[in-house]
Amino acid sequence: MVYVGIPKGQANQEEEVLKTIQDGDSDELTIKRFTESREKPGALWHIYAAKDTEKIREFLKKVAEEQGQENPVDHDPIHDQSWYLDRSLRKRLHQEYGVQGWAIVQFLGDVVFIPAGAPHQARTGVHNLYSCIKVAEDFVSPEHVKHCFWLTQEFRYLSHTHTNHEDKLQVKNVIYHAVKDAVGILRANESSLSRP
Repeated sequence: MVYVGIPKGQANQEEEVLKTIQDGDSDELTIKRFTESREKPGALWHIYAAKDTEKIREFLKKVAEEQGQENPVDHDPIHDQSWYLDRSLRKRLHQEYGVQGWAIVQFLGDVVFIPAGAPHQARTGVHNLYSCIKVAEDFVSPEHVKHCFWLTQEFRYLSHTHTNHEDKLQVKNVIYHAVKDAVGILRANESSLSRP
C-alpha cells in the first residue's frame, strides 16, 4: 500500500471506517492499530485457504441461484470477481460449509501476500476504506507451482471473452526457463562436479 488519501472535513468518516473494520471481523489488535496509533488503513481483505476453494465456489453458485442469477458453465463465481462476501454471507459460508477466512486490514506501507490458489476478496472486490494506491505483483514460487498450474487449467475453461481466460502466470514458460537455467548451470559446472 503506497498511498492512502484521507479526505479532510468529512464528518463521521473515521467512525464509518471503524465500523467497516469491525464488521469485517478484524481482530482487536487491528482495531487498536487504527484507533490508538492513528495509522492510515487503506483496504480490508478477506483471505481463505486454498483447500476451501471448491466449497466457496459451491456456496457462491447456491447464493446466485437463490437470487435468480444464472450460473453459465463457462463462467466461475470466484474468477468472475462479481461477489463481495459481506458479513452475513461470510457468516453463512461458515455455518453452512465450515469455511472461515482471515480478515486483514492493509495499512499504508503494509504488504499482503496471498498464497497460491487462495481465494480472496480482492478477486471479488477488495473493500477500499479510503482512496488508496496498491502495487500488485504476481509471482510463482517453486513450492506453489502445482497450485499455479491448477489455476491456469481452471482459466482455460472460462469463456474466451473472460478477463481471466488468458494464462497470466505463464506457468509453463516459468517451468521451462527454470529447467533450462538449471541445466545450463549444471553443464557449465560439469567438470567441477565430476571431480572427487
